[in-house]
Amino acid sequence: MSTSVLQPRATKRAANGGAPARRAIARWAWRLFRRQWRQQVLILTLLVLAIAATTVGLGLVTQTVAARSRATLGTANTRVTIARPGGEVDSDIAAARHAFGTVDVIESQNVAIPGSVSTIELRAQDPNGPYGHVMLRLDAGRYPSGAKEVAVTSRVARIFNQHIGSTWRVNGRSLHVVGLVENPADLQDSFALVAANQVTSPSSLSLLINADQQTLQSFHPPSANGVDIERRSASETLSAEATVLGMTTIGLLFVGLLAAGGFAVLAGRRQRALGMLGSLGATDRHVRLVMLANGAVVGVVGAVLGAALGLACWLAFSPATEHLLEHRFDRFDLPWSTIGLALILAVLTSVGAAWWPAQASARVSIVTAISGRPPRPQPARRFATLAGALLVAGPGLLVLSDQRAPALIVTGIIATALGVLLLAPLTIQALAGVADRSPIGVRLALRDLARYQARSGAALAAITLAIGIAATIAISAAVSEAKTAAVTGGNLPNNEIVVYLSADDGGPVPQLTPAQVQAAQRRVSAAAALVGTHDILELDQAFNPASPETADPISGVTGKSGAAMARGHPVGGGFEFSLSAPLYVATPALLSHYGIRPDQVDPTADILSSRSDLAGQTLLIEGAKGPRGGIPPKIQHLPLPRYASDPNTLITSYAMHRFDLHSAPVAWLIHAPERLTPAQVDAASKLASRDGLTIETRPTQQSLTELRNDATAVGILVALGVLAMTVGLIRSESAGDLRTLTATGASRTTRRTLTGATAGALAMLGGLLGTAGAYLALIAWYHRNLHPFTHVPVLDILALVLVLPLVAVIAGWLLAGREPTATARHPLE
Repeated sequence: MSTSVLQPRATKRAANGGAPARRAIARWAWRLFRRQWRQQVLILTLLVLAIAATTVGLGLVTQTVAARSRATLGTANTRVTIARPGGEVDSDIAAARHAFGTVDVIESQNVAIPGSVSTIELRAQDPNGPYGHVMLRLDAGRYPSGAKEVAVTSRVARIFNQHIGSTWRVNGRSLHVVGLVENPADLQDSFALVAANQVTSPSSLSLLINADQQTLQSFHPPSANGVDIERRSASETLSAEATVLGMTTIGLLFVGLLAAGGFAVLAGRRQRALGMLGSLGATDRHVRLVMLANGAVVGVVGAVLGAALGLACWLAFSPATEHLLEHRFDRFDLPWSTIGLALILAVLTSVGAAWWPAQASARVSIVTAISGRPPRPQPARRFATLAGALLVAGPGLLVLSDQRAPALIVTGIIATALGVLLLAPLTIQALAGVADRSPIGVRLALRDLARYQARSGAALAAITLAIGIAATIAISAAVSEAKTAAVTGGNLPNNEIVVYLSADDGGPVPQLTPAQVQAAQRRVSAAAALVGTHDILELDQAFNPASPETADPISGVTGKSGAAMARGHPVGGGFEFSLSAPLYVATPALLSHYGIRPDQVDPTADILSSRSDLAGQTLLIEGAKGPRGGIPPKIQHLPLPRYASDPNTLITSYAMHRFDLHSAPVAWLIHAPERLTPAQVDAASKLASRDGLTIETRPTQQSLTELRNDATAVGILVALGVLAMTVGLIRSESAGDLRTLTATGASRTTRRTLTGATAGALAMLGGLLGTAGAYLALIAWYHRNLHPFTHVPVLDILALVLVLPLVAVIAGWLLAGREPTATARHPLE
């Protein structure tokens, strides 16, 4: 009998522990997350807020872009508007249905507003039309169905003192008001709705259709009077998608920057534990896995909670936002696929944010990690080189995109944003370079920023991004307001009212007695009081006393024809003149109002103007004999207002004496301290109509001033929040140094200076970098027309660049100064 010893088969194991080691590291990371959730609640909160803001932002952008086209096109892709169709309305509609099939018809007629040069629209439209049903919404009562029924918007009801059940006399018809309606895609759309085919003599005919370009070009309506075509732009949809993607990318970039700074602090606090883990045999991959697993957990939890919070905020605050953006929201019409993509990217962003400090922790030697010393910051020139390349490529791609190529737009936005953000370490190092000549508190603060560059750089990048977004919105709003002013004709600033004695500035010059002039002035003062001002400027007009009296066809006011600039056209054996500008008298009060001194006026000039289109025009004086009715005047250009209905063309006292002209008041200019609201305009119109006057204001339009100011305020609040968190993290990391300073006799003032200087330096750098980056991107975006950039939102920019650092310094100073606890005892890790 023999025996033998069997050796057990050797098990081949991975040198680094394999999957069991990775599972053990992941379980340890999960336990760390559960035990140290208080230290990570800051990162989680930032991630939740960022995802919530991204969700709300996506909803706002999607709804706003959709409403812009729905307001005039409904669900159609084309709107064909025919001016003055006359008796060919039925023929035009029949031709359109033959060419396009389904057609939604809208007939319009202008209705004058008493006491105003503006009009509202009397609209005949089917509320259940195939394309235009989304352009109507019933707020109260019912839709009109008979020939003598009408529904009005709230503003029309306010202007004409109408309500459900009242009778409205309009354009020679008596209509019974049966409902209140609105255009949900444009709440500023003021109109009165009658049943289909109930506009007797439409001034325009609109046809909503779905048609391709070839079929549209072959369509020729029988009336063929001033056909205007509006199509739903495919580039607008692409631009909207690019905007959504850009906002998602920027939001997640903001998340990543905030999370990277938080994870860097967390890695610093775990530095000794990670060093001990390495001393027990863990590899660099295991050290990285600890941070990456933690980032994945935070990302999943933050994404879910952020989406829930964002959806709740969207549902709660949509009603208030509707009035700000002037259109209704479909609460659940959200880009769900994009939101889902944002949640996935949020998790990846959190993991990516943890990867940066994970790499840095893995590179730290075991001895350095156990000692607790911060790692040496990377040279800033590496970031500067890459930043320079991105700042050249990003704006270049935006220029090449020409606002149409989504891929180039998104890439350009990302490259520009990253280029600005990568300048953060360089600016921190540059600021630390001037610390030698600073007081001790400021010197220590600036050097701490450079010493803890990993977290201060990420924090500065986050502040820069927040300020950059706010500055982009503020500058874009100012550019849009300037472009809107040019498109709408720019008749008046949005805080001015002109009160006329006639129907408008082209009416006759009334011959009033002094008592009548005083009575008119009292009525104008009452109108000024309605808008909260006493700033009233009388506007006089020159006239020839020998000219015949004429009557204004609208107001019925009689008077003399005023002197005006006119352009002559040879007709037969004579000339026909077309008026181009009324002439107000250059009174001392008027010149002083616009800052023009008497010595600036040429004593031999006939006309003072800011207009550049008066060359070749003549001075027309009704009733004048000889050449005085059409001689070329001597024109001097001065900085008068450029708005069309402002007094931008004046006749001098020299010309008045030269041509024996008299003057009389024809209008008053009221300058309000703030933008006029629709309610103020309506109240002034009612008062003017009652007193036989007429007013003119800027056409009611959505003002972007509130949006601009709100964006600035939100940007400042977000930056201050990031500053508070960042300064707290940096000060906690340097708690040992602060204890040493306190033990050596550092006063409360020194501690306050440390915190205030840290907050102020980050705020100043973030404001400058964010504003500069916003201007760089927007100049590349609007490179074809840079003129609107002359309208700088000065107050908003000053708030971001100057007020933010000042508030940061004051807040840091007031909230710091308390002596740290346990000065002589070092806390155990």
